[in-house]
Amino acid sequence: MRAATMADARALALVGAATFLETFANDHPGEALVAFTQTHHSIAYYEALLGQPTTSAWIVEHDAGAPVGYAIVVAASLPGSDPATDAELKRIYMLSKWQGTGIGRALIEAVEAEAVARGAKRLVLSVYTKNEKAIRFYGARGFETIGRAMFPGFSEAFSDFVMAKRLDEAVATGS
Repeated sequence: MRAATMADARALALVGAATFLETFANDHPGEALVAFTQTHHSIAYYEALLGQPTTSAWIVEHDAGAPVGYAIVVAASLPGSDPATDAELKRIYMLSKWQGTGIGRALIEAVEAEAVARGAKRLVLSVYTKNEKAIRFYGARGFETIGRAMFPGFSEAFSDFVMAKRLDEAVATGS
């Protein structure tokens, strides 16, 4: 795992698109899924995101150098969040073959440490309401549901939970 740079935009786009399709092709409408992936997992999207001064990102590469996962933290903008006191986990994506290996935990720990370094009191995120595996992962890390958000480009049936974790508790417990 290392800090991602602008030069990693192509790799982030590739892992993002592959992971998004792998995770959501089973129940999201095909045309909307493809359209979302083409815009929100494009190289240009990641270049714009990485170009923001409030963005921090990490990439995980296999020993051979292939990208297998990443995490991105940004200024909070989710419903129920406060950009003055919250940081937002924008994405944490991992190809399925590497899930359950501890890499996701290492990524979220890096995100939490960055949020604390920024002075954030909470870390917020959004997660698809039917993504039970991710919800369990976040719940085990101390995140609690605080609201809902609409997922861009999809109907209300594909909404997200907004979850938050108090970071002062994370610092106190070392988690």
